[in-house]
Amino acid sequence: MTAPIRFPRFFVTSPAPCPYLPGRSERKVFTELRGESADELNEALGRIGFRRSQTVAYRPSCLDCQACVSVRVVAGEFKPSSSQKRTIKSNSDLVVSECRPWATEEQYELLRRYLAARHPGGGMAEMDESDFADMVEHTPVSSYVVEYREPGVGCEPGRLVGACLTDVQGDGLSMIYSFFDPDIEDRAGLGNFIILDHIRRAADNGLPYVYLGYWVEGSDRMQYKVRYRPIERLTRGGWERMPEDEQKRLIGAATGKRRDAEGTALPAKDGNQLEYKLAD
Repeated sequence: MTAPIRFPRFFVTSPAPCPYLPGRSERKVFTELRGESADELNEALGRIGFRRSQTVAYRPSCLDCQACVSVRVVAGEFKPSSSQKRTIKSNSDLVVSECRPWATEEQYELLRRYLAARHPGGGMAEMDESDFADMVEHTPVSSYVVEYREPGVGCEPGRLVGACLTDVQGDGLSMIYSFFDPDIEDRAGLGNFIILDHIRRAADNGLPYVYLGYWVEGSDRMQYKVRYRPIERLTRGGWERMPEDEQKRLIGAATGKRRDAEGTALPAKDGNQLEYKLAD
């Protein structure tokens, strides 16, 4: 006799101010990831729009808003634009390494510089080294940290200029949180390069998608995500490819002015620690 299937329990957070759209509030539905089936559950939930934060999978569950839309890049069909080709070329000397999900002081110092420059008032601005270690190391699923370094001298590794916490799923790579050195003027598009490298890595490994988290139309700092073609978004009817003419229009709007989070894999919201307060 087989054991009964045990479904996860889901909870809802209390409403809180939306960090993307002024004047709106947000709620999240979440469940715990644990046990031998954590990978399978995380992957199944990822396909219906959930994201991971440490040992929790969550997704927006707002009462009067559906602006947060899950998006993923079709890695095998991706064709870089002219500007993306320049970004790849200008950063092609970086040494890229897959590392086990273990936080280092060097990574933390890089994160602090990134947050101070790009998200000084964000939810992660007060993150200490212990919080960072929890974000990286408390993972019940298959994860690694991708490090991006400048060329070293001899046996000495080069300076760390970027990093990304990444989940490996059966159908792709899920970029949980990325950060990079905001002060390197001769490496334009370093955040974009991290995304482009993940698209290449997924395609090279036969993985069809790179999950970028949530895109929010109307939020300037989220528009960089539409610059990777082709892209799919999650709708009520399932995953659908964004029409080319619509994506061109959105790309034109996104590149018309500089965004403060342009090029990051995931904005601060996707990396925030959830407050697990149950709604009444």
